Amino acid sequence: MKDTLGVLLAGGAGERLFPLTRDRAKPAVTFGGNYRIIDITLSNCINSDLRKVYILTQYKALSLNRHIREGWGTIVASELGEFIEILPPMKRVSENWYMGTADAVYQNIYSIGSEQPKYVLVLSGDHIYKMNYDLMMRQHVDANADVTLATILIDPSESSRFGVVEIDRDSRVVGFEEKPKSTQLRSPFNPNMCSGSMGVYLFNTDVLLPALLKDAEDPESSHDFGHDILPKLLDEYRVYAFNFIDENKKEALYWRDVGTLDAYFDANMDVVAVSPVFNLYDKAWPIRTHQRQ
Repeated sequence: MKDTLGVLLAGGAGERLFPLTRDRAKPAVTFGGNYRIIDITLSNCINSDLRKVYILTQYKALSLNRHIREGWGTIVASELGEFIEILPPMKRVSENWYMGTADAVYQNIYSIGSEQPKYVLVLSGDHIYKMNYDLMMRQHVDANADVTLATILIDPSESSRFGVVEIDRDSRVVGFEEKPKSTQLRSPFNPNMCSGSMGVYLFNTDVLLPALLKDAEDPESSHDFGHDILPKLLDEYRVYAFNFIDENKKEALYWRDVGTLDAYFDANMDVVAVSPVFNLYDKAWPIRTHQRQ
């Protein structure tokens, strides 16, 4: 993924995880005993050979900054142009702090442009899952897509927690419902399920940057990818869904949003069984971290 820049959103306050987030950002909260939540997504990046990553921080970032600096800065080879770098709000293009997911990326538009990537992969730093982003990239290129978003099969009763994606038989995205109370949409991958957005977005850079500029000028926008950016791209661009599924079992792979205390507890319990649902010690997909001495 040498032509790809990763942009990892890690500025969330995590109010629903209080008191765990009293002194640190949500991505810096510990997970599975030895890890931080952000280690999961960063490990996905390294294991997918994505070695240029900006981490956008904001809320109570000291613990997160220290963890990234001490634990992740030495994993990539700077002499080869690789990096994992922290970008706090610098107010270069705005007088505000990050006002939404899209605004956070927009405020770093010059840093993104200076790298001249062909693709930009937007990620969240507070989800638990293992994903080879290169597989998503291959589908993106094969489909001649402008944008690809990762989706996961969910029960329709859970639709209020997700952005629900309307997908046609060719995996092309044709509509969105943002956290609806109920939905009649069903996934073409499983007629009994819906397709929920995972918050993983792969953009052609020449599509992303103009979209961010246009959104920044819209006073009515909430500056959110799922609510504002993606729906406006459907008519003009080729937007596709990458179904996050076990191709052998035809079942959704493990993915958890640990945004509440209950979800955080359940995800931690998923790693402690003899045969865990989510294996932190999988040699084929190592999860890296840093332990302070």
